[in-house]
Amino acid sequence: MTPHYSYIEKEIKKILPGIRKIRHHLHAHPELSLKEFNTSELIRAKLSTLDIKIYDPFLGTDIVALLPGKTKGKNVTLRADMDALPLQEKNNQSHRSTVENTMHACGHDGHAAILLGSALILEKLKNSFNGSVRFVFQPGEEIVAAGKDLVRKGVLKKPEPDAVLALHSWPGIPTGAICSRPGPFMAAADIFRLTIKGKGGHGSTPHESIDTILTAGRVINGLCLLSSRKTRAQDPVVISTCSIHGGSNANVIPGEVILTGSVRYLSHEVGQRLPELIEDAVKAECSYTGADYDLEYERPYIATINDSQVVNAGKEVTEHYPGNLEWRELSEPVMGSEDFSYYINKNPGAMFFLGMGEDCPPLHSSTFDFNDEALHRGILFFVLTTLRLLS
Repeated sequence: MTPHYSYIEKEIKKILPGIRKIRHHLHAHPELSLKEFNTSELIRAKLSTLDIKIYDPFLGTDIVALLPGKTKGKNVTLRADMDALPLQEKNNQSHRSTVENTMHACGHDGHAAILLGSALILEKLKNSFNGSVRFVFQPGEEIVAAGKDLVRKGVLKKPEPDAVLALHSWPGIPTGAICSRPGPFMAAADIFRLTIKGKGGHGSTPHESIDTILTAGRVINGLCLLSSRKTRAQDPVVISTCSIHGGSNANVIPGEVILTGSVRYLSHEVGQRLPELIEDAVKAECSYTGADYDLEYERPYIATINDSQVVNAGKEVTEHYPGNLEWRELSEPVMGSEDFSYYINKNPGAMFFLGMGEDCPPLHSSTFDFNDEALHRGILFFVLTTLRLLS
């Protein structure tokens, strides 16, 4: 047993009311990707009370800090995201979002609070470990994948990490349980925007138009067939059309329709083929109806591949403290995506899920709220696993 365990537990219990209060404040005042100005200011203010080096922003709203131990040694980097989603909250709790059409529906308020709590505890232990701990509070995880830009700008340099860790809230598993797996963990995600251009007309004479609504429907069906007819069943592919905009009147066929969606996969080889397969499907359906199109295709997220040794270190920590930490093995990868993948693309590291409870509403839903009961175990896991990896 780690000699500092009882001290760590005692100190976490001391700070927990304040961490919960910060989590509630962040939830009530959410900010969208790359606009996390107040969130960043709050976290910087809290970190400035510690004996820790705080860097100038790499992107604008990020906060990166380095905590040195008693002597030189390894580096462990801990990362949390902090942006919210463009969604109207439908909860009624006292800390519900005060910002219209903006809410923390993915738990990033909890992630940031846990990382801040971990910094508070590890700073108290700085004379008991060798090496250093880097804390990265990342903006813009949703859609813009700002983690890619942070890594490119050198956030993981000087020192380079020996391990990078992240926690992500996860409904459906017991509150506070830790869940992960070595190898493929989360999918890559591409984003497409398709503009279908036709010829508008009267709803009574569709034969005189080039019907963009009809074309859009055919394209959506065609894209759905790709995963079952153009790729192997052993290679998971999920293609989702998530928005459709076109038309404004019940008897007017619009001249343009815009579709947006995502394409998720695990295999790099399959991912290389998908843009061509998608364009072939779009071209075939547009050719049938006579429509033209513009297809924009971006690749913001690569697959998240966990390092087996880092996963095992996390697992060993949970098994060393049964009753305080609980381990759940993830049986297969999930098809969600994370820009944390860029942190561990060339560095050993792993993402772990933190249980929100079996009955918790799903992520990205208007009724999700990070489970405060998981804050304690999130901080405990980060602190103990960091100490384990540094040793």
